[in-house]
Amino acid sequence: MAILACPICKGVLDLTVEEENGQEVITGSLYCRKCSELYPIGDTIPNLLPPSMRA
Repeated sequence: MAILACPICKGVLDLTVEEENGQEVITGSLYCRKCSELYPIGDTIPNLLPPSMRA
């Protein structure tokens, strides 16, 4: 978490965990306080693409 930053504004990301397995986050989200963007985490993988590039 210490090395992750918002790809849009480089702000700090806050982690919200919905499901975890030990030390691994299965589902949740990363939220940027600076630009208010929300990045989903699904199947242990954070989607840090800008909103316009997400499928």
